[in-house]
Amino acid sequence: MGCWLVVGGFALFRRYLAKDAPLFRGGYQPVDGHEEDINSDGESELLDDSFSARNATNPAAKALVPNADQRRPLVGLRVFMLALPACCDITGTTLMNAGLLFVAASIYQMTRGALVLFVGLFSVIFLRRKLYIFHWSALFIVVLGVAVVGLAGAIAPNPQAQPEPRSLVEAGLIAVRDTADHAGAIAKTPEAVQTVIGVLMIAGAQIFTATQFVLEEWILEHYALEPLKVVGWEGIFGFLVTIVGMIVLHLAIGQTAAGRYGYFDMEEGWREITQYRAVAVSSVLIMISIGGFNFFGLSVTRSVSATARSTIDTCRTLFIWIVSLALGWETFKWLQILGFALLVYGTFLFNEIVQPPLRACVRQQKHEELLPEEPIEHM
Repeated sequence: MGCWLVVGGFALFRRYLAKDAPLFRGGYQPVDGHEEDINSDGESELLDDSFSARNATNPAAKALVPNADQRRPLVGLRVFMLALPACCDITGTTLMNAGLLFVAASIYQMTRGALVLFVGLFSVIFLRRKLYIFHWSALFIVVLGVAVVGLAGAIAPNPQAQPEPRSLVEAGLIAVRDTADHAGAIAKTPEAVQTVIGVLMIAGAQIFTATQFVLEEWILEHYALEPLKVVGWEGIFGFLVTIVGMIVLHLAIGQTAAGRYGYFDMEEGWREITQYRAVAVSSVLIMISIGGFNFFGLSVTRSVSATARSTIDTCRTLFIWIVSLALGWETFKWLQILGFALLVYGTFLFNEIVQPPLRACVRQQKHEELLPEEPIEHM
């Protein structure tokens, strides 16, 4: 439903607000009218044909050009291919939320950082993409940054009980000691089994999410369909699958004595939405957020790649942390600064915004020969 709220919003925007916007209207307009006389014998038509292709190379406009590179249209039964990434999205989200019930938020965050590695690996295996050494280094740096942020959350020292570490080295040593003590304490309790189950569920969710990203990139590469329409179709398939799953689980578990008032009780869920305004408002806002997130993510996938999308997606943690600090929900920790610095640097390095520190890691570009190797014979 959230996907269709975004689709409807974009349709209203295009119809009433974007009529005079150059990006939606076709872009460049000649400044001087006499330039039109320069092209003759059909050259103007050639330039007009190549204009849409030029627009498609622009990352800002590529997601808005329906079919500039003459791909096959995604019509008929081929539309059901979009049900595959929709099912992967539902499965991945369900596993992550269920795994979060068994582990702490910091462990959840650290395990979720493996997404970029799975997306990079699947892109190389299934999409035949070529990732260079600095690409893989950037992915590992992103994972390391996410792990450091999660480690800072796992430490979570009480400022009134003990002072803040004076250096990052001291913070690391304290973290290792506390982690070892905690692991030894819970190794003999059922909580250890719950933690392992939660980590496996979250890690499995990253595989489904990576599959979703790679499938969407393959579909957008081979078929002509705007990311906005992809969001709409995936929203339809996701809604249908969710409704069927809710009904089946309600009949199988929600109506039983043990499942009454539980996660699968549809009647209890509807009662909470209708009687508690905060639940209803937050549900609508979450739907809009997810719909916008899917649209912008698909636009990045079509303009760049699925792996680049996963690295940018991981940076959401930085903005969540900033908002949490502003609202007073999070306490400032210096170790998180190191983690976010690694996260941002790895993202910039993968997308080639910054150059690799080693010259051997720089991608070698082939240049055309300016002069032939053999000497030119003069008449």
